[in-house]
Amino acid sequence: MCADNTAAGLSVLAACTSDVRLWYMQNGLQLNPDKSESLIVGTSPQLKQAIPVVPSVTVAGVNLQVAEQMKVLGVVLDQRLTFEKHATAVAKSCNYHAQAIRHIRHLLTLDLAQTLACSLILSRIDYCNALLHGAPAATIHKLQRVRNNVAWIVVQAPKRSDAKPLLRRLHWLPVEQRITYKTAVLTFKIRNTATPAYLNRHIQSRDCVRNLRSSGTPLLARSSWKTDFAVCGFRHSAPAVWNSLSSKTVLDGSSLTLFKSRLRSHLFHMAYNDRQ
Repeated sequence: MCADNTAAGLSVLAACTSDVRLWYMQNGLQLNPDKSESLIVGTSPQLKQAIPVVPSVTVAGVNLQVAEQMKVLGVVLDQRLTFEKHATAVAKSCNYHAQAIRHIRHLLTLDLAQTLACSLILSRIDYCNALLHGAPAATIHKLQRVRNNVAWIVVQAPKRSDAKPLLRRLHWLPVEQRITYKTAVLTFKIRNTATPAYLNRHIQSRDCVRNLRSSGTPLLARSSWKTDFAVCGFRHSAPAVWNSLSSKTVLDGSSLTLFKSRLRSHLFHMAYNDRQ
């Protein structure tokens, strides 16, 4: 809903959820709206305008208090979509497992320690990380500190040592490049399969009117945005990430396996300034 038309948007939401509850009842199902949560998402000016006049949201006849955060499929969403609280929750969980690995590290080989780190910790950092494109640097840095800490534990290096050479030795991409990797792979799948449709409609190839050097590169059209809040949207993150890749990486006709290999080499080069 729009911040300047909150009442109408809430009215539509209440009517739609009531119809959904009725459909559930007619088909022998039950909807529990009192177990739902409500969250208002927007920019700072929009939140200042909407929150005072919307203390609660009506869903299927039940008034729900507006929350400051909401957990959906393991991702903590906040009102500004900074994902700061999500990063804090992930870091807390990862640090617990990192300390467990630290206690038994002297009993493990390097390969086994790396396997445990990837399965218990790095997988948590990578979970739904495509949502973090455009997130504040402080959010990304919080997750990067966890990744650095795990590298120190796996390699058994002093904690004051530079983490970048250790990450390079383990062939681990930094968090920012991992976000780019996940977004690029998702964009590649959508371009080649046109699914899911709700994401495919947000990307389209860019038509080059003039004959430029980039005309042969399959670039995506980029739409303009007025706020940093909009950068988190897929319609902006997908073209931004895709167009930033090298022409060799996004070459048409590549299989997914070949694309992933080229993409990882490209991002590794960008992160550690290695030769491709």
